[in-house]
Amino acid sequence: MMGFALHPEAFTDLDDIREFIAQDNPDAADRMTKEIFDGIRALVAFPHQGYRRPKLTSRPLRFKLVREYVIAYAPDKKPLWVVAVFHGRRNPRVIAAILRERE
Repeated sequence: MMGFALHPEAFTDLDDIREFIAQDNPDAADRMTKEIFDGIRALVAFPHQGYRRPKLTSRPLRFKLVREYVIAYAPDKKPLWVVAVFHGRRNPRVIAAILRERE
């Protein structure tokens, strides 16, 4: 058992990230995808290690940085619920809108 589940659109986020990186370097895309999944698996054991972003969402989500990508997740859900994965330099208003859409 994985101990986590991904919002259907979080799968799309990961596919988009992989596809973007693979345009220049398919091996780097595979490594980045693996690092993100390793980061998610690490959250299963210690789900409250991430940080809160109350200006982005009032929901009890936490965020964990893996290189330049951010994993948004619900730490109290069983299994751990990954809501989104996005680049850390995205516009905060866009991130807030994405999180609102993925309730």
